[in-house]
Amino acid sequence: MTTAAYQTTHLPANAGWLTRAEAWLDHKGKGAWIAAMVLGFIFFWPVGLGLLAYMIWSKRMFGKGCAQRKQHFQSHRHTAWAAMKPSGNMAFDSYKQETLRRLEQEQEAFESFLERLREAKDKSEFDEFMNEREKRAAASAKSVDEDA
Repeated sequence: MTTAAYQTTHLPANAGWLTRAEAWLDHKGKGAWIAAMVLGFIFFWPVGLGLLAYMIWSKRMFGKGCAQRKQHFQSHRHTAWAAMKPSGNMAFDSYKQETLRRLEQEQEAFESFLERLREAKDKSEFDEFMNEREKRAAASAKSVDEDA
């Protein structure tokens, strides 16, 4: 897996373009942040000023923020990969494999439970809406009958 693909997999599914741009600039390093700031000043000065303020506020300008984050992501990737490698102990490896399989099944069961819960909530809200709509229609029909 490439580093860029790795970073995008650790972003939330609903990450906006701003979050993705920030992750991309962090991946490229401090030079990319400075280039973005300079381009911001060239094209529209408030953008450059905003980037400068953000870089100072988030400690990207004067700290080792980008490099530390990059190293942090790489160490997590190494840790995740090491956890998947066999240990050489067959008993432990089979236990680990069985535990992971059980956890995946539990996760699937929980996700399906949440889906059923959402569907039930949606159905109850829709039924409530339809009942209120029916009551309003009956009330308006009754008022029309009384007026006539």
